[in-house]
Amino acid sequence: MKTRLIVVAAPSGAGKSSFVEKLSREDSRLEDIVTFTTRSMRSGESEGHPYHFIDKAEFQRRIEEGFFVEWAKVHTNFYGTSFQSIENSWKSGKCAIMDIDIQGVATFKAKFPDAKTVFILPPSIDELRRRITKRDGTVPADMEVRMANAEKEILEASKFDFQIVNDNFEHSYAEFKKIVEKLLA
Repeated sequence: MKTRLIVVAAPSGAGKSSFVEKLSREDSRLEDIVTFTTRSMRSGESEGHPYHFIDKAEFQRRIEEGFFVEWAKVHTNFYGTSFQSIENSWKSGKCAIMDIDIQGVATFKAKFPDAKTVFILPPSIDELRRRITKRDGTVPADMEVRMANAEKEILEASKFDFQIVNDNFEHSYAEFKKIVEKLLA
């Protein structure tokens, strides 16, 4: 397998988790790495899907133990990826794929220089705002923080190996799938 690690980043609500989850189900060569978070579960979520949910004290303990490849405070919560989850996917002969916050991408590239990176762009900030409101069922209390972060994150897109504008899910997903298939060939 040519590529062992694919890192997907995007502003909150741009579609990165949907792309990674769908392709991981369709392609047995991929393993979606489940990250850890201190945020509360949303409706329809459960432990391990889409995150391992832990409290801030436990997250801090794991930081101190060197458990995470990378971790970041995103909006008002912490997110992190364990070394063990990536190593386990490699031991099983799979390519690790994950969606993470843009803050973690530089850390991954420093620790795993052969990692490939994909940035998912929203068609516009207004559309991103609409998607987040629709997904959450209400306007989140930290919406303005998310929008300000999204504008900064979008400026980083050119630093990624690939960029996709998610203006139409099926079309954009097909483009994403084609990129990943080339990386795995």
